[in-house]
Amino acid sequence: MKITPEKRIRSYNLRQSRATAGQQKAIDNLWDSYCLEPLDLFDNENVFGRKAPLIVEIGFGTGSSLATMAEANPDFNYLGIEVHRPGVAHLMMLLEEKALSNVKIYHYDAFDILEHKIADNTLLGVHLFFPDPWHKRRHHKRRIVRAEFLSLLNKKLISGGYFHAATDWEHYAKDMLRILTRSKGLINTGAEHSFSIRPSYRPLTKFENRGIRLGHGVWDLIFKKH
Repeated sequence: MKITPEKRIRSYNLRQSRATAGQQKAIDNLWDSYCLEPLDLFDNENVFGRKAPLIVEIGFGTGSSLATMAEANPDFNYLGIEVHRPGVAHLMMLLEEKALSNVKIYHYDAFDILEHKIADNTLLGVHLFFPDPWHKRRHHKRRIVRAEFLSLLNKKLISGGYFHAATDWEHYAKDMLRILTRSKGLINTGAEHSFSIRPSYRPLTKFENRGIRLGHGVWDLIFKKH
């Protein structure tokens, strides 16, 4: 059955980045080992060959943080979703280098995968690290954290499951905090109406370290399902 993308406002623009020689080699040789077919329903135990808690990362970029977390937490299964092919290729290279078997990838729209392919009440966690902030006011409607996304989180997370977002855009951080606080199904794990301290499981990225050196702030939000 083919996924028919909903007529919703997309939270990303597809960049026509050319893959490097190494990335193209990964695409040619490793795709079938790590990437899942978006037409098939996702079955955690079948895909990974074991029962284990499942964490999804939306828009993993180069995949460096995802690979680091997967390596540090071998008892968890990780599902990365990314629309940009060079990023998918880079993550596959890291997974092959580290010989990790607890990560699989969808090269597809995350909202469509979550809505149509992931069963309800199955996710321990959903990560959204440094999403496009769509900083211009006319583009705020394209931010991924909005009412329909929160509804989806409440359906897909298990009881006690969590949503963890991080951003270096203060306006977006405050906007997410406001929207998440209004959600009836999610509870802030930080101080009331405040942000969370970065947990040890979220590694600092090169981009983030550079921002910190320049004096930029980073805000983490962690909300749990009732």
